[in-house]
Formats: sequence, C-alpha cells, structure tokens
Amino acid sequence: MPELPEVETVRRGLEPAMTGERFARVEQRRPDLRFPLPEHFAERLTGRRVEALSRRAKYLIADLDDGNALIMHLGMSGRFIVEAPGTPPVEPGAYYNEIGRHLIHDHVLFEMGTGARVTYNDVRRFGFMDILPRADLASSKHFAGMGIEPLGNELSGEMLARLFAGKIAPLKAALLDQRLVAGLGNIYVCEALFRAGLHPEAEAGTIATPTGRPRDKAHELARIIREVLEEAVAAGGSTLRDFAHADGSLGYFQHRFRVYDREGDPCVTPGCGGVVQRLVQSGRSTFYCESCQPRRLR
Repeated sequence: MPELPEVETVRRGLEPAMTGERFARVEQRRPDLRFPLPEHFAERLTGRRVEALSRRAKYLIADLDDGNALIMHLGMSGRFIVEAPGTPPVEPGAYYNEIGRHLIHDHVLFEMGTGARVTYNDVRRFGFMDILPRADLASSKHFAGMGIEPLGNELSGEMLARLFAGKIAPLKAALLDQRLVAGLGNIYVCEALFRAGLHPEAEAGTIATPTGRPRDKAHELARIIREVLEEAVAAGGSTLRDFAHADGSLGYFQHRFRVYDREGDPCVTPGCGGVVQRLVQSGRSTFYCESCQPRRLR
C-alpha cells in the first residue's frame, strides 16, 4: 500500500493539473470502487473548481468552490494518470514500470477545463472516493480520531512522549497506530526506528519518563521520522509492487533502505558487524539490527 511519501508525491504530481481548474467533465465508469461512489458523483463534481489540493495522512483532499471536498484514497494499487493536450507523455524515469496501464481499470476520468485529463486507475479497486462538506471533514468517518501529522508542526519529542507515556505496546505498533500518528506505514517506521537505534519490540512508554516527560530518544525519534519522510518525498517515494506516481514514474527511496527488506544482509552501520534480522509483528514484517537497536535504552 502506498505510504505517506508516495501519497504526497502523487499530490504534487496532480497539483499543477487540478488546482485552480474546473472539472469540465467527469466520467464514472462503474458504480463503486472499494465502496459505492456517492450518489450523483459525476454531476456534483462537473463544473466545480478545485481551490486547493492537500493531503491528510494517506488521503488526498480537493477543496471545491462550493464548500465541499473530494476525498480520494489510493488503496493498494490506485494510481492517477495525468495527460495534458499537445504534450508528449512524461518519461517514466530511470526505473521501468513493469505493471503497465490497462484501460479496463480506468474507473474515473476527470477532464479539466484546460483539456488535461486526470484518470484514476485501480487494478484491485481497494481505493475509494467520497464527497463531503469541507467543514465536516474532521468529524467525518474518514478523519475522526485521526492522530497527528508526522510532517506537521505537532510532531515533536514532547508530543511523542505525551502520546506514548505509560504504553506497554511495542514501539513499532504505537507508531503505526493511526489514532496516535496518522500516515506512518511499515516501511518508514522500520527505517526510522533503525536510524534512532530503537528496538521495534521495546515498550512505547520507554521513550518517556514516569512523569510523561520526553527522554532524549523521544526528541531523536521525532527528528528522524521527519527526516526519513522528507528524504522519501524528495526521492519520489518507494516503488513496491503496484505503486507508480501520477506521471507514471517510479520512486527511488527503495534504493536507500538501510534495513527494510534486507534480511540477512550486513548492517550498514560502520563497524557494527551485525546482520539485518526479520520478525513478524501483527502480521507485518519488521526489519532491524539487534546490535544497533538494543531492547533497552542505552
């Protein structure tokens, strides 16, 4: 499933084609994706102008000029394809997209006022779209109870300590809990914990003192989470299985993985001598180095 950096990359790819432009025509080729599309979906969007295109966790949000918002989620294999009139296709980058695009999976087409076409393609149809009043988003079923943005101003050592204080759940599980920190996924949590020297099975509460104040590791973890995500966004995300960007290109960050999917490889930390190991937590693979990530804080 695309993680936060991949979704942010898609947002940036869609922004020039959609922001400030109207939906001249909307074609809905099926009644549902993962869930049924809203009633009169195409009619409600046709003629509306996109005032802004933002992201919340792994959701894309298009603010419309009538006070509503178009909510879009990529699911596992969703992708957007942007085709501008009179311009050649954008080169896909250095890494070839082996999946290709099958037109039978083009489910929603947005024709913008400029003549550009934005197509939502989804092989597995685990993505979804919804239309809600912008003012009601925070309390909606999609966003109610959602945690802080890891690229937002709220993320800090103090906030992580406050969220995790007293928790005996594994640190990795706490970071993946969308009610605490929204948008973090398996890949980037593995990478952040490795860089911070924190064991994925350590109790989440260990980064806080008994009174809930942040330990040094809490500040370090907050900084590294932001660092890893910003590096991944700059690299265009990571390409695993189905994911591709709005221009069809693939991400590069997978070539910078230090532990993820590197089971059995030597640890990249100079002088460590350890080997990357794998364990399963809540059905997900966790990659770590026992030498660099001790179970107890140093």
